[in-house]
Amino acid sequence: MKQIVFATNNEHKLNEVRAILGDQFEVLSLKDIGFEGDIPETGRTLEENAAQKAHYIYNRYHMDVFADDTGLEVEALGGAPGIYSARYAGEGHDSEANMQKLLGELKDNDNRRAQFVTAIAIIEKLHNMDCVWSLKFFVGIVKGEITREKSGTEGFGYDPVFRPDGYDKTFAELGEEVKNQISHRSIATQKLAQYLRAKS
Repeated sequence: MKQIVFATNNEHKLNEVRAILGDQFEVLSLKDIGFEGDIPETGRTLEENAAQKAHYIYNRYHMDVFADDTGLEVEALGGAPGIYSARYAGEGHDSEANMQKLLGELKDNDNRRAQFVTAIAIIEKLHNMDCVWSLKFFVGIVKGEITREKSGTEGFGYDPVFRPDGYDKTFAELGEEVKNQISHRSIATQKLAQYLRAKS
């Protein structure tokens, strides 16, 4: 079974990705490899942040690694919160505060269009040499709208206020099984999985 590091300790993300990749791959978390601390995120785009996180771990452990960065882009807010989605209301990564700030910013605005974007960067060792590696990106996008109030208890982050196109329920109402089939992270991870399976 191929081992690959997912540069996160977020259990929600780990469970989503492990479910999608299946038992062909052993997906290790940062905790699994003994990494503690924070990884810098100073990029100006989701791709830059994902690549930065993957490089940070690869340079220390020299294991195949992928990292993701996800942003919610709201049309009426000029694409905000974007790369600042997790800390929209401050550095505490408080999902409830982030949602309340978002709903407050939109208020009664009738343009509720939004999209979730996930960028995954994977770094792989080439030729069994730590200094020779490849970097590839996989992007997933799901379009939808921001609801006027929270609804549902499943999921995490902005899931209770995001309703994907083609559905009459928020991500938090649809549940994990449906979300894992249609979400931005699912789309990006499916592309990653297809790439990894083609190589194995």
